[in-house]
Amino acid sequence: MVEDRLPPARLLGQDLSVNVHTVLRAYAQLRDEGLVEMRRGRGVIVLGASDGRASLIELVVQLVTEARHLGLGRRELLALVEGQL
Repeated sequence: MVEDRLPPARLLGQDLSVNVHTVLRAYAQLRDEGLVEMRRGRGVIVLGASDGRASLIELVVQLVTEARHLGLGRRELLALVEGQL
């Protein structure tokens, strides 16, 4: 089985222009909700979920990362998600 991993907190923080501690708190919340497992030396592993939430979270991370690379701000991205653009 191939494990899906989330980006390292430092890299994701840079991509999203947020503090690394914000990313770590988000990862901890995902862990507390049973969606990911944090493994020392192996990173944050997305756990399989029958309802697809884990896959959705990974897609959201990819979406936000790509939006940042394209120069979209938070409001523009939220408007896109909400169907307002």
